[in-house]
Amino acid sequence: MSGYIANTSLIVNQKIDEGKDVLFEGAQGGLLDVDHGTYPYVTSSNTVSGSACVGAGVGPNKMHRVLGVTKAYTTRVGSGPFTTELQDEMGERLRKNGGEFGATTGRPRRCGWFDAVVVKHSLRLSGLTDLAITKLDVLGGLKKIKLCTAYKHKGKTIHEFPASLRMQQECEPVYEEVKGWEDDISMVKDVADLPKNAYRYIKLIEQLVGVDACMISLGNERSQTMMFKNPFHDLP
Repeated sequence: MSGYIANTSLIVNQKIDEGKDVLFEGAQGGLLDVDHGTYPYVTSSNTVSGSACVGAGVGPNKMHRVLGVTKAYTTRVGSGPFTTELQDEMGERLRKNGGEFGATTGRPRRCGWFDAVVVKHSLRLSGLTDLAITKLDVLGGLKKIKLCTAYKHKGKTIHEFPASLRMQQECEPVYEEVKGWEDDISMVKDVADLPKNAYRYIKLIEQLVGVDACMISLGNERSQTMMFKNPFHDLP
């Protein structure tokens, strides 16, 4: 086993200095961060992008782009505040069509409409430069789709994710409703072939969150990922 042990911080930094592309993959969601998440409904470590520097032994000046991954709707596993959760037929539809069950335990995930407040919160915490929107195909066949643009708390509209857990639990979603699309988009290969309303949905997410999508996925297969822009391009 000794042949597989090395100073990985040194190796990674050397590759970056040589101009090699290096990709760090984070785990879990931004709201599960032990410091900045919905404590105590969090994991035991930091999940924001800055933790990649700590874990890999790389300085923050070596990080050039941060790609955030979000579903076209919102899910959560286990307990904790979930402002846009749908405990009705629509929530069950998203769960069934999206295969929202734990890979190991099979536990059903909680599902709801896209929450732009939560994604903006994660954007700030991790300094996102790009967005990947997954499972857009799951929304196919819906005549109307809702996106949460803000929260309502005791009659006041707020646009930032609250730090107080009690306040998080008391918030109600402020929705914008848009037209959906009837088409099955799972086999679409070119953005020009997307239904107009599907494309508008992507652009609306970009507008609400404040960062452009560089790719979307329309299914589980690699061939069902559509890239608008290579995040490795234009690096310093």
